[in-house]
Amino acid sequence: MTDLTKLTMAEARDGLAKKTFTALELTDAFITAIEKANPALNAYVLQTPEHARVQAKDSDKRIAAGSARPLEGLPIGNKDLFCTRGIRTTACSNILGEFHPTYESTVGQNLWDAGAVMLGKLNNDEFAMGSSNETSAFGNVVSPWRRKGKDGKLSTDKLVPGGSSGGSSAAVAAGLCLAATATDTGGSIRQPAALTGTVGIKPTYGRCSRWGIVAFASSLDQAGPIGKTVRDAAIMLKAMASHDLKDTTSVDAPVPDYEAVLGKGVKGLRVGIPREYRVEGMSPEIQKLWDDGIAWLKSAGATIHDISLPHTKYALPAYYIVAPAECSSNLARYDGVRYGLRVNGDNLIDTYENTRHQGFGKEVRRRILIGTYVLSAGYYDAYYLKAQKVRTLIKRDFDEAWNKVDVVLTPTTPSPAFAFGEKTGDPLAMYLEDIFTVTVNMAGLPGMSVPGGLSSEGTPLGLQLIGKPFDEETLFRTAQVIEDAAGRLSVPDAWWMKG
Repeated sequence: MTDLTKLTMAEARDGLAKKTFTALELTDAFITAIEKANPALNAYVLQTPEHARVQAKDSDKRIAAGSARPLEGLPIGNKDLFCTRGIRTTACSNILGEFHPTYESTVGQNLWDAGAVMLGKLNNDEFAMGSSNETSAFGNVVSPWRRKGKDGKLSTDKLVPGGSSGGSSAAVAAGLCLAATATDTGGSIRQPAALTGTVGIKPTYGRCSRWGIVAFASSLDQAGPIGKTVRDAAIMLKAMASHDLKDTTSVDAPVPDYEAVLGKGVKGLRVGIPREYRVEGMSPEIQKLWDDGIAWLKSAGATIHDISLPHTKYALPAYYIVAPAECSSNLARYDGVRYGLRVNGDNLIDTYENTRHQGFGKEVRRRILIGTYVLSAGYYDAYYLKAQKVRTLIKRDFDEAWNKVDVVLTPTTPSPAFAFGEKTGDPLAMYLEDIFTVTVNMAGLPGMSVPGGLSSEGTPLGLQLIGKPFDEETLFRTAQVIEDAAGRLSVPDAWWMKG
């Protein structure tokens, strides 16, 4: 039988419909792969094989009865930021300990109602704060990709899978699930997708409910999928998105059939190339990747237009004021009193301090301190209020650009995947990983990363598409053209399965 873990979600869906294999057989194939690979990759922080088998058996009954749902029997991974009823959810932080929610996130419920099977909870940077998945309380996630040396042989250096959704991107790239849920606050879907040769879309703010997702920065957080292909991402987003009365930022708008637009092409589409994204020090291979993307879209019938987004240079510093400020507010609830870790002290203040010091990791503590500072008396106007004004100007730049173009094309990241420890000692270098992605979150727009090629080291590089609000359909059909031209990227050697 074909290795079922190598199938795309669309191929697995077709195989189940044709009864080539059962949902239980498909699920068992992934369970076996996870058991063998996870010690090397650390993509899953909790495996739920029995739960998955129960769901798969139910799916087989529905398929046999002719009442299959859209994702019937398709095994996926679930980022540990999504609350799961009765199943441990920690946001990969010690402070949540053995927290078992009594409720399901809306996005998760949508997926299970559509027939998806949950294989387990995926690793992520603690509270989604990081760009390399090195801040998780469960340890680093290892990318399935490895660099090639000058002799053409694969290096044994361990590379980061990006973050914060590093477990999601690594699991999809390594064939440990068909697709995965993820979240994006400043690039945490698109950046890891770019570094692992997968497809990730951060939809428009409000397209997917945030209810039941552990909060980082509420005005920036948005759920989305990571998949092997553009089609798989389209299948996932259709099921994940919905209007939700439990989330006041959820938008009451119809969810299109994103799969239906694939193959429609880009003839006549106006593609914007922002001059501000040609940052100083950009590597020649990132520039070539961008040029290749422009050429592919132009040859497919799109028109290319230079545009200006003048406030782009302020996006990163403004983001690192707004996001920590909201983080400081959201994480104030973790005090050792109501749930999660509790480290007793001589008095209540000691208990608070002991719990938060031992419960939060270094990066989370750093961001809480920054956020508390910018919200404090005397600094609120100077920092937080000014950052919000910059955010308005960034959105205005895009609003003006949409009068001239339909979609914007940029690189996703300023560099290919890096090794563990290369940037963790320099927080600023790590924050610069988000230089091309944060504008999308600040303006509430949809953004998507699609593989565009390989670096000189043989590791993936991604192209980013930015769209108008609630126009994910244009991103999908444009991404399909890029995917068709660039080809799918697959990891050359499954070293993690060899023990």
